[in-house]
Amino acid sequence: MKITLKDGSVKEYQETKTVYEIAQDISEGLARVACAGELNGEIVDLRTEIDKDAELNIVTASDPEGLKVIRHTTAHVMAEAVQHLFPNAKITIGPAIEDGFYYDFDSEPFSRDDLDKIEAEMKKIIKEGHEIKRFTLPRAEAIAFMEERKEPYKVELIEDLPEGSVISFYDQGGFVDLCAGPHLMSTKGIKAYKLISSSMAYWRGDSNKARLQRIYGTAFNKKEELKEHLEKLEDAKRRDHNKLGREMGLFTTVDVIGQGLPLFTPKGTKMIMKLQRWIEDLEDKEWGYVRTRTPLMAKSDLYKISGHWDHYMDGMFILNKDDNDKETMALRPMTCPFQYYVYMNEQHSYRDLPYRMSETSTLFRNEDSGEMHGLTRVRQFTITEAHIILRPDQAEEELTRCTELAHYVMKTLGIDGDVSFRLSKWDPANKDKYLGDDEYWNNTQQYLRDVMHKNGIEFTEADGEAAFYGPKIDIQAKNVYGKEDTMVTIQLDCSSAEKFGMYYIDEKGEKVLPWIIHRTSMGCYERTLAWLIEHYAGKFPTWLCPEQVRVLPISEKYEEYAEKVRKELAAADVDVTVDNRSEKIGFKIREARLDKLPYMLVVGQKEAEEGTVSVRSRFSGDEGSKPLADFIAAIKKEIDTKEIRKEELVEEKNN
Repeated sequence: MKITLKDGSVKEYQETKTVYEIAQDISEGLARVACAGELNGEIVDLRTEIDKDAELNIVTASDPEGLKVIRHTTAHVMAEAVQHLFPNAKITIGPAIEDGFYYDFDSEPFSRDDLDKIEAEMKKIIKEGHEIKRFTLPRAEAIAFMEERKEPYKVELIEDLPEGSVISFYDQGGFVDLCAGPHLMSTKGIKAYKLISSSMAYWRGDSNKARLQRIYGTAFNKKEELKEHLEKLEDAKRRDHNKLGREMGLFTTVDVIGQGLPLFTPKGTKMIMKLQRWIEDLEDKEWGYVRTRTPLMAKSDLYKISGHWDHYMDGMFILNKDDNDKETMALRPMTCPFQYYVYMNEQHSYRDLPYRMSETSTLFRNEDSGEMHGLTRVRQFTITEAHIILRPDQAEEELTRCTELAHYVMKTLGIDGDVSFRLSKWDPANKDKYLGDDEYWNNTQQYLRDVMHKNGIEFTEADGEAAFYGPKIDIQAKNVYGKEDTMVTIQLDCSSAEKFGMYYIDEKGEKVLPWIIHRTSMGCYERTLAWLIEHYAGKFPTWLCPEQVRVLPISEKYEEYAEKVRKELAAADVDVTVDNRSEKIGFKIREARLDKLPYMLVVGQKEAEEGTVSVRSRFSGDEGSKPLADFIAAIKKEIDTKEIRKEELVEEKNN
């Protein structure tokens, strides 16, 4: 047989060879670092036998798939260590994930001390260097094997496999796990690992099933790589909006109010107000939108027309559902059906289109409690929502304008480099979840695909992420931990107009169904604020800061001048406060730094006599003395242009 390698060279063999044996034949050094093989484009175990012509690439830790094998093997070692230390723990599943691995156990919760003990036990197992062996059993024997080992979760997994399946297992010195692989040849291949955290999880992700304990960990081929990753995790913890936003006093949550219902403090509220006023003025004055205001709830009749009642009820808060004496109402999960009736309040001709309606909409989604997280996944949120009623011949231009507006907004916020685009499609395997037939979905998806290609937008595609009425262009961003969320969405809807009896009068005087674009320009204010907190680590651009300037009088003798400075700044629409506390000026400066303020103005005798301020900034430290009028002009320009100043020094010495 002929084995064609990645570099195009060919190896010939008369007998069957495993991937590992071929790696050895190429080079003993390659065999030592081999993690898996890529056989005819498929990742396979090193133990895989090859008996016919094939294309083969030896996968090492420098390849993403090789690192995944190391992490998967480390997850098995961790599971073995858990069972050594906690004999009553039952193992479930333990896959490799993007930045590491996890394993779920039916066990009591694990503390940080427990994780440290598990790490130490893993070290012993790795040092023993057990060979990892793969073997298979017929389905019935596999069930009996796991029943004998008292592993009910493994039994359930095997029982879900078809009759006649051959089940694979991996044995590492007596610890045996049900697994499809691939795995390293020996536990000695694990060089650098760390258990990160533990949390609660549900068996198979179902909240109606057993509560499990999940341990997260990571592994790398080199200790230096692990160290770098752990430093990034520490930075992520420092930037985590759920922690930092609370420390900065931007928002809080209260148990008696409920999960996913954040309370915004005056500081957080001011930031959201700045974003909202900017977006509303931008849309209305520069991008041709009209503004609407619609109810927060409606009768079920509305949602039955729109399709939400049949396709989205689980995500809605229903009111009076079982009360026969009252109308069944529901809080709105979207604004679209409300705005349709604003459009239909008047007759429109083809000359009136596109008709762009925007609303700062408060929406409600009945999210599962396990999905709640800070400001990124909440049950009540406010969004920059708009619906564009248009002729089909206007769709390409309007979709392009929507992507351009979203890009402008993200660029102004300084976060345009952190996003990716996704075409969110229907799931043809679950057609009951959607309106329309195959032709409708194929055509609308291709339309969005063509628009992005014409605009030079690189994108991925994802099945099952569309709205029930149409496909979407989703602009995605990752949080500090790498979890991806949708920030901005642009949806094409060619079906709703007919359900609502929406039309426009064409040039022939005939009624024609319009198309609809559902879009956001910035997205949810709560999620955007979370994004900004993490992106800037709380050091926001000056225009967004709830407190832009703090005036620091050297002593109480200069409080009068400090108040004069404050009034002049406030008159220029600058958010300013005065720190009149009886504290030393060095202490006040340090406090202002900790509060991540853009500017501090120190005032004393010299400043009061000359009408100046001593400027200290977050960007370049001591900027020297400036006439008050000059400082006001400079900061006004910075705010009005939404400039993002770069920090020129890491840390100034304390005074």
